[in-house]
Amino acid sequence: MRRTWAELTAQGWRISAKRVHRLMRVAGLQGRHPKAWKVTTVPGEEKVNAPDLIKRNFTAAEPNTAWCGDITYIKTWDGWAYLATVIDLHSRALVGWALDTHMRTSLVTDALDMAITRRQPPAPVIFHSDRGTQYTSNEFATYWVNNKIIRSLGRTGTCYDNAVSESFFATYKKELIHTKPWPDLKRLRRETFLWIEGYYNTRRRHSTNGYLTPLEYELGYKSIHELAA
Repeated sequence: MRRTWAELTAQGWRISAKRVHRLMRVAGLQGRHPKAWKVTTVPGEEKVNAPDLIKRNFTAAEPNTAWCGDITYIKTWDGWAYLATVIDLHSRALVGWALDTHMRTSLVTDALDMAITRRQPPAPVIFHSDRGTQYTSNEFATYWVNNKIIRSLGRTGTCYDNAVSESFFATYKKELIHTKPWPDLKRLRRETFLWIEGYYNTRRRHSTNGYLTPLEYELGYKSIHELAA
């Protein structure tokens, strides 16, 4: 409801959130609700001595200084597909992602390659993840050293230590994945691209940003009321 109110406000409508709620209720409209989180992380066998630099403070004063990422699964008619993400904690923009039929370490490094290429961080960037095998592997250890990434790891089996990634997956699934069947990876990848680049980063209003989109937030807007001025 509040996201609907925010969009109307950004378009210049002067209307209260309570009235939007009342009108939506009369019309029988309600938002989609995510399913409960399901733990899918496979802990790495090797103990990795890396600190939790985020400590559930999922904010960043500037873009490209702190990112987080994770992997989720999607069922297609051809079998399972896996999405790896990189999210900027400043604006919640999805700055890198990779989608494939495997969940090897190369899936997460492909997502980071996209983020690094697109954003060109001027200084080493913190990358926060869980302790899944992909993020604790020797291959990933070599990658973060070579790419000037500062590694941050949450605790094993604690989804709240990477809550931003989990929240994104809940949104992605309730607003796209659970709305239709997925015959194959090709269609899934195409529609995921359109949803992320054409909607999530540019049009979807985020409560953490004061209901500004990630793009608007990075452009320097402070309030949705500025958009209607």
